[in-house]
Amino acid sequence: MVNRFSVPNLYDCTKHLANVASRKIQPELILKNAHILSTYTNRILENKEIWISKGRIACIEDNGQAEKNFNYKNLVLFDAQNNILAPGLIDPHMHIESSMMTGCAYAEAALLNGTTTIFCDSHEIGNVCDTEGIEWMLEDCRQAPLSIFLTLPSTIPATNNILETAGGDLTPQKISKLFDQWPEILGLGEKMDFVSVNNGNERSHDIITETLKRNLPISGHVFGREFVAAYAASGITDTHEAEEKYFTNDLLEAGLWIFLRGGNPETPWNSLPESLKAITEFGANSKRVCVCTDDRDADDLFNFGLDWVVRQTHALGINKAESWSLGSLHPATRYNIDRDYGALGHSRRADIVMLDDNMEVQNTWLGGQLVVEKKKITSLLDYQLSKQRYRYPTQAYNTINIVNVINYLPEIPKKKKFKINVIRTELPGIMTFRETVFIENQINSWSEILSLHNLCHVCVIERHGKTGEYAHGFIKNFNLKEGAVASSVGHDAHNLIVAGLNKEDMKFAIELITEYQGGVVIVRNGKLISSIKLPVAGLLSDKRANEVGEENKVFKKHWNNAGCTLAYMGFNLLPLSVIPNLRITNKGLVDVNKMKLIPLFE
Repeated sequence: MVNRFSVPNLYDCTKHLANVASRKIQPELILKNAHILSTYTNRILENKEIWISKGRIACIEDNGQAEKNFNYKNLVLFDAQNNILAPGLIDPHMHIESSMMTGCAYAEAALLNGTTTIFCDSHEIGNVCDTEGIEWMLEDCRQAPLSIFLTLPSTIPATNNILETAGGDLTPQKISKLFDQWPEILGLGEKMDFVSVNNGNERSHDIITETLKRNLPISGHVFGREFVAAYAASGITDTHEAEEKYFTNDLLEAGLWIFLRGGNPETPWNSLPESLKAITEFGANSKRVCVCTDDRDADDLFNFGLDWVVRQTHALGINKAESWSLGSLHPATRYNIDRDYGALGHSRRADIVMLDDNMEVQNTWLGGQLVVEKKKITSLLDYQLSKQRYRYPTQAYNTINIVNVINYLPEIPKKKKFKINVIRTELPGIMTFRETVFIENQINSWSEILSLHNLCHVCVIERHGKTGEYAHGFIKNFNLKEGAVASSVGHDAHNLIVAGLNKEDMKFAIELITEYQGGVVIVRNGKLISSIKLPVAGLLSDKRANEVGEENKVFKKHWNNAGCTLAYMGFNLLPLSVIPNLRITNKGLVDVNKMKLIPLFE
């Protein structure tokens, strides 16, 4: 089985590697006729060959040296045909759950894109299943044909039980225990409660303290230049929410690492064109800058993987070698794993990709094992993904528990004049805004109000079997034509979210998700139009990457045909009460900047 543990620890093979490099022992594999992308010097070195043994790079030599020093007939050779060999990419911040795939399934798509190492923040499954879910994910990741490390979820729940109901509750004590039990946890995941951090919230800072005691890095999540100073002063040392050049510049000067987030330009996950200007316009050094994917659905993972993000930085003005460094050596350095990862250096892991002149990934080696060849997975990898994938326990398949009867539409206020606090969405879709709709005359139904103000009903339903609470709201500019859409992936508490134009379709959508034990659905006139079943924690499919990717592609076409202006991953963010400005949870409307509930009607 190929996984992170297939390559022996360096301390177990230093003598062997030294003997290979000094020509005393024959290497197990030679990659010849190659150009080497050096992330150490940001240069491309021509006419080289790589000697590999025990899954590591013994040395890099001028082309033809192996032939001069060993019995060439007995050597295992791969002819790179003057293509570029580069270190495998490292994603410093992402969420496996957003791909709708398990860790083992995710590996397939990642390797096709030249990504060999990831740092996963598993706060999605943690919000549903607490520490058990995180440990299931860790076991899944240990079995995956990929090097997967964890940044431990820091903010479960994202806010508190006054503002929302989550399935998990990661206290400082639980976090401390996980740090000590799982050596692949190499940092603290994004500290999303930035208002609480800046206000000195005791629980938030106790979690920070437990991390700093272990000399581990802390990831951030912050909006607004006014929050930078206090946030950085709290010991947080990176963020992926650098949305524009001035904010990015402030963060760099405050000493934070920046993870530039690139993604499908039609979604909220592409901030590269603006944030990169801190380097290309302001002249900031890139030494503390990385690239990341953050959230990727299965379809976008194939089309807009980390390799795509790297190529975008090159297209926006960064030289080729430096662009690749942003996705390899820099993340390795940030997490202090550069002794093994991030470069084609002597003794480093043989996690290698072969690129054409356009930086398109052709082949991928994981620990010296060829897992992708000519843009297709090898039989070795196919067998492992088919026969040796981790299976989540039974309890992971039973996480949708609605305990109350739901009234999907709010009661119409009796008074003649009133105000409605509405969630206004704007593309690309991360930020939402508060808007007030004034009702001046008595109304008898919601339909005319929806049509007049371009509104849509939205309802968030507690699904963890704790409170049975649900809340109503209205979203503006969503542009759903008819029917309803619903999801069990309502970040971050992952309560159910449904939006619709009538209660019958909204009810039907939630009934389907309950039957599936998780998923996303589109319904119209009592009929299912499209769906993706997500039975593992209501977040993940248990299918292969290509199957989930195809389902995802079809679903997005139906989503667009339904008129929805927000990408469905943006729709899933509507309950995320740590992103400005107005959100909705199972408790009601949340003013994020003030961290308090506000009424739907006034």
